[in-house]
Amino acid sequence: MKRFISLLLVLILAISLVACGKKEVDPEPDPEPVEETLKVGLICLHDENSTYDLNFIDGFKRACEEAGVEYVIRTNVPETEECYNTAAELADAGCKMVFADSFGHEDYMIQAAKEFPEVEFCHATGTKAHTEGLENYHNAFASIYEGRYLDGVALGMKLNEMIAEDETLIPRVGYIGAYTYAEVISGYTSFFLGVRSVCPEAIMDVTFTGSWYDESAEKEAANTLIDRGCVAISGHADSMGAPTACENAGVPFVFYNGSVKDACPNTFIVSTKIDWAPYIALVIRSLQSGAPIAVDWTGSISTGSVVMTEVNTEVAAEGTEEKLTELLEKFKNGELNVFDTSKFMVEGVNIDSYMADVDSDPAYTPDTEVISDGVFHESEFRSAPYFDILIDGINVLDTAF
Repeated sequence: MKRFISLLLVLILAISLVACGKKEVDPEPDPEPVEETLKVGLICLHDENSTYDLNFIDGFKRACEEAGVEYVIRTNVPETEECYNTAAELADAGCKMVFADSFGHEDYMIQAAKEFPEVEFCHATGTKAHTEGLENYHNAFASIYEGRYLDGVALGMKLNEMIAEDETLIPRVGYIGAYTYAEVISGYTSFFLGVRSVCPEAIMDVTFTGSWYDESAEKEAANTLIDRGCVAISGHADSMGAPTACENAGVPFVFYNGSVKDACPNTFIVSTKIDWAPYIALVIRSLQSGAPIAVDWTGSISTGSVVMTEVNTEVAAEGTEEKLTELLEKFKNGELNVFDTSKFMVEGVNIDSYMADVDSDPAYTPDTEVISDGVFHESEFRSAPYFDILIDGINVLDTAF
């Protein structure tokens, strides 16, 4: 009997141990997924020494840092196959968006977009996104012609002040362009229209350097224009060459891409620029949310993409700040159109029709009617400018570029 009880106790103990072994244990919780940091890249034609590229770099950094995303910047990337190689390297390195800042980068960015369909490729000043049909290739620009018009108003007011002091003064303005692209023509024409809106007797000489960034050539061009009798200067070039020449000669000027008041306190009036931060921020939000990115995007004064520096009141004519503030509001409200066709003539007549080369091809074939309701509609059919008309009052000194 005792033996039976002992065996029974052993059996009960064994059953209890087995039961304990079968007890369900809560599994270890899965580790929290690590969210991958978004990475984006920027390709620049030059480096921080170029005011144009510095402006891109500053806007790009600001947008990325505010959004908390990782960024990579590659500078001094020429408009050659090296641009494609750089874009491909950035894509391989995990960048979900690659942005290039110069016109000649476009074909290489398109090449990269075709090879890396999972990466978004964005390009400033380009013309082909709306005809390429690639879902991951995009062009962007801004209505900088409005800012240049305001620059022209500021310089025109200065001319009026100079004429008041010397009635014999001829209001001849000089303009330094990089190339004879529509972007440059649109810029110097809108600037001139701004000048003439307040100084109707003004005329303008335009010369070109054949480079976006050549300090020696830009300085030489400014000196040439001054020697020709230009009493005020502006331009579309990226170095300190022209501002230095103007400061040395005591000739007032307006600049592009930022203030140079500290370097040229006696001649600098004001500057306009494209602020690229709003566009980069928009692209980052689209990447994070999965929203589509516009094929062609045109920023404006209202989006914060076209901005003016502070006016150098030591040089500018009295009332310049107030006038620019008034016109800024008119642009925001749609009350002012830079290319109002009643405000300029071509060979002595106002034009009411113009076929522009919007859908780019090697022959630059005109393909789109861009004038309606008395306005040349710049940057509406694509973001990059296509105004390429030579209007009366502008004297182009050379066309080699």
